Amino acid sequence: MIRIVIAEDQQMLLGAFGSLLNLEDDMEVIGKASNGEEAVGLVKKFQPDVCIMDIEMPGKSGLEAAEELKGLGCKVIILTTFARTGYFQRALKAGVSGYLLKDSPSDELASSIRSVMSGKRIYAPELMDDVYGEENPLTDREKEVLELVADGKNTKEIAEELSIKAGTVRNYISIILDKLQVKNRIEAITQSKEKGWFK
Repeated sequence: MIRIVIAEDQQMLLGAFGSLLNLEDDMEVIGKASNGEEAVGLVKKFQPDVCIMDIEMPGKSGLEAAEELKGLGCKVIILTTFARTGYFQRALKAGVSGYLLKDSPSDELASSIRSVMSGKRIYAPELMDDVYGEENPLTDREKEVLELVADGKNTKEIAEELSIKAGTVRNYISIILDKLQVKNRIEAITQSKEKGWFK
């Protein structure tokens, strides 16, 4: 019997996934969590074979929970609506066994769980195309400047921290916006987060 914990913050979906998997002869849902924190607790308590995890949940996200569960012997499958390269790359680094999208056919979930249990890794095909397509165009110094901007520092503070002139910081920022083809700092930060370019 494959023992499963599900983490999903939308109660209706949580119930539906649970019922769906319990219909399978070889699967049993032994725990349900509505956030990443609960998921980690249930996995440590029940030691299931598989944890199916949404990404965007209150408190601790599915990716943070997956990072925490790495090495505990429970296979993690991310099940999300977000086909974002950055999320996928973080999930890969966390060692997840699967990354599926919620709009996949429902029977795919059970077959993916069986595949993962047999040692395979299952990733949504649309994500595989993205991952190999995009490199971060920024230099190390430009990345450093953007990360300081993301930390909420202003031009003067960034200049002091990097021991450069405020004018130089402004130059870096306009180069960053230009390279990322965005209009402002907020768009630059959002795009970099989505693509998984921040450390």
